Amino acid sequence: MTRRNCSKMALVRAAMVTFSLISPFGTVAGAKEQVKLFAPRLIVNGQVVSNYEFNQRVKFLQVLRIHGDIEKEAIKALTTDKLSAQEANRLGITITPEEIEEGMREFASQANLDVPAFIKILEKEGVEPETFRDFVSSGLLWRVVVRQKFGDSVRISDVQIDRALAEAERKSDVKLLLSELVVPVPQDVDPADVLPKVKDIKANIRTKNDFASAARKYSSAPTAERGGKLEWLQLSNLPSAVSEQLVGLGLGEVSEPVITPQAVMLFQLDGIKDSETTQPMDVKVKYAQFTLNSDQDGLALVASLDECDDLYPITRGLPADRLKISEELSMSAVPQDIGLVLAKLDPGEAVVRGQNGYKEILMLCTKNGIQPAPAEAVPVEGETAATPTHEQAAQKKGDLVKSDPTREAMREQLGNRQLAAQADAYMEELRSEAIIETP
Repeated sequence: MTRRNCSKMALVRAAMVTFSLISPFGTVAGAKEQVKLFAPRLIVNGQVVSNYEFNQRVKFLQVLRIHGDIEKEAIKALTTDKLSAQEANRLGITITPEEIEEGMREFASQANLDVPAFIKILEKEGVEPETFRDFVSSGLLWRVVVRQKFGDSVRISDVQIDRALAEAERKSDVKLLLSELVVPVPQDVDPADVLPKVKDIKANIRTKNDFASAARKYSSAPTAERGGKLEWLQLSNLPSAVSEQLVGLGLGEVSEPVITPQAVMLFQLDGIKDSETTQPMDVKVKYAQFTLNSDQDGLALVASLDECDDLYPITRGLPADRLKISEELSMSAVPQDIGLVLAKLDPGEAVVRGQNGYKEILMLCTKNGIQPAPAEAVPVEGETAATPTHEQAAQKKGDLVKSDPTREAMREQLGNRQLAAQADAYMEELRSEAIIETP
């Protein structure tokens, strides 16, 4: 008997044992369904991928809004997971439970959620927490395998960095014309509990007019009265978790719900165009958050602000936590709900937004190091406008230099591209050498 036939017979025996262990109180039909559920869907180098694992991965990819043939992508991903785990085992590579927990937190944070909230959404879609853990664990294992095998071979020259920086100056960006529908999440309510309502709203949208009507009825955004219509936005200004959803939409199509702690949102794509820009590849922002008292007129305060420094006199004598000013952050590191607001602002602009139980002013201080344009100084009678000193001119030049990606950031980006290309080739080699069976 061949090794392949022995492997199949072993799987049949395992299925029979599973059948015999099923509770006698279950029906024969139910027992057969159990056996079918845990029967092999795929065998990779002798290791089984069950129908259960396959069904779970399909549901998980649907939650992640993966485009294309979901079942095909699930099979490919599960095969990759088995091969990467086998290679890690061969190389003696392991990861700790703490690393897995951190990986889960990092993944959930991309949707602006903590792990329990993310798991709750998964469970509502029929995805078990262990499926999420296995997905993260496999990705972390493969990352360590790749870095151990190829990390020392990555070499990025200054010439490569120069070329990449020059290309960043000439890149073409995409502008999107969108409509938004923002359903607020009440205080002390989990965003996952609002999700079914938003899905129902989406299910009843067939046309642009339907979306506009729904926005007027359900949206809490200032754009509601005009059917949710926004101005043109640059794709690169949007949080990556949102832009990845929007870039795959067709004209008139509505996105899947975008979940934040304060709201669940839908977007409709009304238009798309390319534009030339000298913006860096990595959009970076600095922003301020000022918590308002219940009796403060937020709109009047916003009207009095020209730059983030104008907030300091307002907060004099108040607790330090009333005003928070971020460091300069990549848009990918900004919380998703904040990033969606900042994408609509220019430096020096601010809005009042409701939080859970209070309101705050959110202001964009700088974008890529560029501050709001100062008002033109008008000399007092008898005086002349001051000529900038050498130090002031140098400082201004330094501010402008901040608008370029740093060389080290570009070096890391190019290095990651090299590693990704080597990892893809490595996996294809493992796949070509593997014995992959479909029972």
